[in-house]
Amino acid sequence: MRGKLLPLAGLYLVQGLPYGLQSGLLPVLLRARGLSLTRVGLTKVLYVPWLFKLVWAPLVDTRGSPRTWLVLSTATLGLVCGLLASLPPAGAGHAELPTTVAGLLLLLNLGATVQDVALDTLAMQLLEPSELGPGNTVQVVAYKLGAVLAGGGLLALMPTLSWPLLFLLLAATYWLAAALAWTAPALQQLPQPQPSDHSFHSLHRLCHLLAVPGTMWTAGFVLTYKLGEQGAVGLFPLFLLDHGLSTSELGLWNGVCSVACSITGSSFGGALLSRHRQIQPLLRSVLWFRLGGLALQTVLLFHLDIPGARLGPGTVMRGAALLSLCLQHFLGGLTTTITFTLMMRCSQLAPSVLQATHYSLLATLEILGKLLLGVLAGALADSLGLRLCFCSFLTLTAMPLLYLGLAPSTLA
Repeated sequence: MRGKLLPLAGLYLVQGLPYGLQSGLLPVLLRARGLSLTRVGLTKVLYVPWLFKLVWAPLVDTRGSPRTWLVLSTATLGLVCGLLASLPPAGAGHAELPTTVAGLLLLLNLGATVQDVALDTLAMQLLEPSELGPGNTVQVVAYKLGAVLAGGGLLALMPTLSWPLLFLLLAATYWLAAALAWTAPALQQLPQPQPSDHSFHSLHRLCHLLAVPGTMWTAGFVLTYKLGEQGAVGLFPLFLLDHGLSTSELGLWNGVCSVACSITGSSFGGALLSRHRQIQPLLRSVLWFRLGGLALQTVLLFHLDIPGARLGPGTVMRGAALLSLCLQHFLGGLTTTITFTLMMRCSQLAPSVLQATHYSLLATLEILGKLLLGVLAGALADSLGLRLCFCSFLTLTAMPLLYLGLAPSTLA
């Protein structure tokens, strides 16, 4: 199994680089070059290709092998980074991102989405059912590490690393990853794709996707299982900031420590999955722990949400609040790893010519579910108040426990 997990770890780590680059590193670089906050914020539009993964997932299913798509998309990302190295993001005092640079960054996201679909499909074909737990742990942990390295690690090197050197380094990394995907022995042993007689009409394909056993239930679960958690993750750190926590301390605990706890939770989830063949009982236990963690956080919020309440240095409440923040990310990482294993198990039930599209459908719904409360949480807090808002988050976090009782036996 190690021969499978090591190349997957390297490839998933590389897959996390674009997210860290554009969420952590790029905004700082562009702002330092003099772009306005509005212009920096508008770079989020470059994420648009991620909303259309289902458009090219059928191509990965039916045209060539996932390994070929993975090698080509990864090598293309290296080429795009090489071109970006020759183009500065903006001259001093310029008010906008050059069109050519914006186009290349858009192409970078497009290539990253194709790479994402191909790598997930390859992992589904490569891993046996008993290997899904460790495999999904590698997926989640390596991706997060890649995002941290690109968003934080490279940023720390920026005083000595120029824009051209940065993208030349990323280009070399992508080309090495493409070579790994092409030469890794485990990836060379995958079965060759078989010709398919399936129709490629969108409606026909959607019907086939929804007919895969367990799809409707899994789609409902991944769309809703993070609703309450994402709302709390977005609001509780801001609540702590309003009650006396400094921005530097919040950055440490909600940045470095939260990522470390999330990775630890994901790794622990993989260890649990390797010992428990039944996913649903394990997921139910984890969901109960997550509900308890959010209940603790809600109690703390009720205690602090009074006029004049502050988180003084060295107080018990301050420690409890920071502990609840770490616990939240630990349980979130744990839940994510087990849920991704459930998603991949469901997609493995699909015909091989539909697996990439099937998993992309579930992954897109998972992203939409997380975005929904992440976007609306602030408006809900302003309109309902924090107390009622967190009570709503508790209710939303309890719902997946009830929904889990309806899970089909095919996903056991």
